[in-house]
Amino acid sequence: MDEHETPRPRAGWYLPAAIAAVLFMALACAMYAMHLTADPAAMPIDERAAYDALPAWVIGAYGVAAIVGLVGAVLLVLKRRIAETALQISLLAILVWLAGLLVIPQLRETMTANDLAIALVVVALFWTIFWFARHSRQRGWLA
Repeated sequence: MDEHETPRPRAGWYLPAAIAAVLFMALACAMYAMHLTADPAAMPIDERAAYDALPAWVIGAYGVAAIVGLVGAVLLVLKRRIAETALQISLLAILVWLAGLLVIPQLRETMTANDLAIALVVVALFWTIFWFARHSRQRGWLA
């Protein structure tokens, strides 16, 4: 082990940060469920165009990111080493989701600057939670 991976006492902020990760991932799961149960007929025309343009693989990537991310965040609370792997899978899935938003012309054309900013913040939060899991493993806080 190098000095980055030597066990250290768990920081006092570890548990609040892990709980915050669970809450964020639970929110991501709620947003995914809302998307799956949304009624396109009740949407404004511009929102319906964006909804109809979403291919199944983009929706699926978001679902994988949210569900696996929630599992990984719960594993962080439980201080399990496998949390890092789950959150890495979640991060990769959210990057696939972002790529879909940027690559598919119909989605790109309907996306506003605010939509793009929100998507980038979501990706940054997923990355931060993965980094937290990695940092925790390197410090020896995960069993």
